[in-house]
Amino acid sequence: MRPRSILAFCAFIVTVRSALRTDRQFWTDLARNELEEALKVKWNLNPAKNVILFVGDGMGPNTVTAARIYKGGESHRLVYEKFPHMGLLKTYSANKMVPDSACTATAMFSGVKVNQDTIGVDASVPHRDCEASLQSEARLKSLAALALEANKSAGFVTTMRVTHATPSPLYAHSASRSWECEASLPDNSSCKDIARQLVEDWPGRDLQVIMGGGRQQLVSNATGTEHDPISLSPWTCYRQDGRNLIEQYKTDKSTRGLKHSVIMNNKELAELDVNNTDYLLGIFSNEHLSYEHERNKGPEGMPSLSEMVGAAIKVLQKNKNGYFLMVEGGNLDMAHHRGWAKIAVNEALAMEEAVQLAADMTDAEDTLLIVTSDHTHSMSINGYPDRGSSIFGIAQPSSHDKINYTTLSYATGGPGSFQYYVHTDANGSRVMRRDPSEDDTEDYKYTQVAGIQLVENYHGGGDVTVYARGPYSHLFHNVHEQHYVFHAISHAAKLGA
Repeated sequence: MRPRSILAFCAFIVTVRSALRTDRQFWTDLARNELEEALKVKWNLNPAKNVILFVGDGMGPNTVTAARIYKGGESHRLVYEKFPHMGLLKTYSANKMVPDSACTATAMFSGVKVNQDTIGVDASVPHRDCEASLQSEARLKSLAALALEANKSAGFVTTMRVTHATPSPLYAHSASRSWECEASLPDNSSCKDIARQLVEDWPGRDLQVIMGGGRQQLVSNATGTEHDPISLSPWTCYRQDGRNLIEQYKTDKSTRGLKHSVIMNNKELAELDVNNTDYLLGIFSNEHLSYEHERNKGPEGMPSLSEMVGAAIKVLQKNKNGYFLMVEGGNLDMAHHRGWAKIAVNEALAMEEAVQLAADMTDAEDTLLIVTSDHTHSMSINGYPDRGSSIFGIAQPSSHDKINYTTLSYATGGPGSFQYYVHTDANGSRVMRRDPSEDDTEDYKYTQVAGIQLVENYHGGGDVTVYARGPYSHLFHNVHEQHYVFHAISHAAKLGA
C-alpha cells in the first residue's frame, strides 16, 4: 500500500471511530427499540402456503457476526437478524460429532439424522454401501417430495453443482455424496448416480425449478472455456457415459407436454418468459458457480444468487397451492475451506441480499421464510480489537511472540493457513509465526492463520442459528435437533409427513 493510501486509510479509521456513539442515550434507545419490536410479536397460526428455506453452507454464528460487522458495524443487524423468531440447531450426525453437508441437509430435509456423507437414506445405510441404499425401507422422503404430493410446486437454487451435497437430498438416495455422475460410482455398481436421479427419477424430474452449476456432471465429455473450465479435481466427477441429461430433461418435458425453459447464462435468464415456463432448468457452469466478487456479470456470465431466487419465486408462485423452495449459498463454505475469510463473509452478504429479495417478494402472512446453516467452520473472532476496526484487520500483538495477529483466524487449515516456520540464528532454532502486518489482510484471498495444518480448513461442530418469520415461525424458539427443521416445516405447511 502506498504511503498516501495508508494515510488516507488511517484518517478514515479515525473518522469512523470518532463517529461511533458511546453515550448512555444511544444504548438506551438501541435496547428500547428492540424491546418494542419484541412486544409487538404475535404468533402467526396461518397454514404456510409457501416455504422458502435458505441454507448458508458453513455459515456459523461467527460468520454471521463477521458479516454484520463488515456490512454496518458491531451494532448493525442483517435482514434475517430482524426476524421475530430464532433458535439453535445441534448439527451432529448419526455417527459423527462434526458433520458434513450431506448428512446435515438430509436431516433438515427428511427429518432424521443419518450417517456422514450419505444422501437421502437413513442410518441403516453405511457410507458407500450401494446395496443397502437400494432398500426401499431405508429411503427417506424429502420436503420437496411432500410438497409435490400436496400439489404444491417445489424447487431449489444453489451456487454449487446441482448434484452437490446440500441440494441432492431433496431428490436423491445415495450411499455416497460423491456419486454425482457415473464416473464416481464403484465398478459394476447397481446404483444410479445422483445426476441421473435428478433428471430421471421422482421427485427430481418433477421439480419445477433447478438452478446452479454442474454441467460436467450432466453432460458427457463437456467442454470448458477460459472462464468456465472443466474440473478434474478428486472432489468432483466428469461424465463420460455418452448421456446428455440436459437433453433428456428437455425430451421428458416435451413428451409430457410441460412448458419448460433451459437456460445457460445471464442473457437467457434475463429473457426468461415466466408466463410460458412451468419447469425451469438453469445450469450456468461446468463446476460450482464463481464467487460473487469474481462473477462475470455480462450476458454470457453467471447470475447472482439473488437473480436466481427472483426467477425461482416468479416461476413457483404461479401455483395457487403454494410452493417449497430451498436456496443454498454454498460458496461461503468453499471459501472457508480455503481459509479465505473475506470471501466467505462476502458470500454471506450475497446470500443476505437474496434473503432480502425473498422477503420483499413474499407475504409474511402466508410464507414461512427460514434462514439457517448446515454446519459451522472453525473461524473465530479473536483478541481485543477496537470497535470500528476492520473485521479483517490486525487485532493486536501477541504477548507471547510480540508478533501481530489478525482478528479472524481458524483452528484448522490447509498449507496456506499454517503460517509458521523455523528461524535459526546465533541463539539457536525456534518456531516463528509470520507477521500478518507484512501482508494485505484486506485482500479477498488473504489466508487467515490456523493453529493445526490439514489438507484444508475443516468444519466445526458447533450449533448453528435458525431465523424464521411467517406462519408458525414461533416453532423455532430454543435449542433444537437439526432434523427438527423438517418436522416444524411439515407442521407449518400441513405436509403429510
